[in-house]
Amino acid sequence: MIQHLDINGTPQSQVPESDYGNFRDSLKAPVHRWFTYPAGYSYRFVEAKIREHGLKAGSTIGDPFLGTGTTSLAARMLAVHSVGVEAHSFVHWVAKTKLYLNHNLEELSESVYSVVARAKDQSKIIDPASIWPALIYKCFDNENLASLAALREAILERDITPELQDFLKLALTSTLRVVTTAGAGWPYIAPNKYHERKVLRRAVPEFEARCLLMLADVQQIQSLDLPYSSHEVVFGDARHFDEYAGSESIDLVVTSPPYLNNYDYADRTRLETYFWGQHATWAEITREIRDHLIMSTTTQVAMASMSGIKDCSGIAQVDSKIHAELTDIILRLADRRSVKNGKKTYDYVVAGYFEDMLQVLKSTLPTLRPQGSFILVVGDSAPYGVHIPTEELLGKLAVSIGYSSYRTDVIRSRGGKWGHNPQRHAVPLKESILTITK
Repeated sequence: MIQHLDINGTPQSQVPESDYGNFRDSLKAPVHRWFTYPAGYSYRFVEAKIREHGLKAGSTIGDPFLGTGTTSLAARMLAVHSVGVEAHSFVHWVAKTKLYLNHNLEELSESVYSVVARAKDQSKIIDPASIWPALIYKCFDNENLASLAALREAILERDITPELQDFLKLALTSTLRVVTTAGAGWPYIAPNKYHERKVLRRAVPEFEARCLLMLADVQQIQSLDLPYSSHEVVFGDARHFDEYAGSESIDLVVTSPPYLNNYDYADRTRLETYFWGQHATWAEITREIRDHLIMSTTTQVAMASMSGIKDCSGIAQVDSKIHAELTDIILRLADRRSVKNGKKTYDYVVAGYFEDMLQVLKSTLPTLRPQGSFILVVGDSAPYGVHIPTEELLGKLAVSIGYSSYRTDVIRSRGGKWGHNPQRHAVPLKESILTITK
């Protein structure tokens, strides 16, 4: 069961946790399963919130951290309009590709078999050397390198619509971590002997199987003859959500912002972006992706350009008590950093995160209809053992800028699997649903 707590921490009614599911649901569901990206939640959670808040066909849902499109895809199945914003260019492309389902099935099928046939021929003669950064060559054996290069070329050279090319590119993208010899657990790729896979899978048949699964999903969705709904997939900044959604145009906002767990969202797709030639170095990833995301990891901290960030001036202007609470956390983190070997700049990250999330809260408020709700799935954290009650701080900030109330629903405990790590803190953590009402 999920425990509901109101603004004063008083327990409220309970609902079955099974109604919400978890992100693994999306790994099995049509279209949702096209790309494995665990930084999200279950489509069933979105469906449950749509029902709970009384949205009907023609209503509009928003998501300022759209990710790979879970919110919008769930809305589409219920004929609910959506506006989703994503700042990570590659992840935005995945969402956009998944949301386009109006393919010509005959043309789609013909293209799949043509690409496969072309790749089989070309893989025997193609030289994959000097195509990619070094990381790619560490992740695949020679046979798969040749096959992947042939598939890549066959897709890019084919004279087809951009939507169809994107479909094929996503199928090949989703094949990469299936056929790599490296450890491919999310979020990172581990090209070393310790993680090396013993069972190899071949790129061309895996790509073909992936395409056929995706084609079957498109056919299934089209057979449902769903009522029309519009879905804007915006490449933009969550801190400016009001620039993409009109005033009082959104009935419900459902999202999951980055957690304060030092997870580098820019680096987690390095294998994929290197493969397609979008980036070739850490510096490019920083410049093109990392610098545009809200603050959530120490790899985003550039000390020379962050003078004054720890003052949290934006928060100081809206609520002195929250500012004092955050300042205490930041000072404790700075003290811990001075004696820790890693010298992780969590104090800067925490300051930047809440300043950024304040802007997200502000930009979302005017887009909601009266009595509309802003729902966030979020986890607390404890860098260097300093507890940060993220959901409570965000709820208090929301009320301080004009929302009427907030409530927290504790979903589950977190961090138990790290209990064997002597470097891990012992602070119990949880994941919560924060519901903020306008």
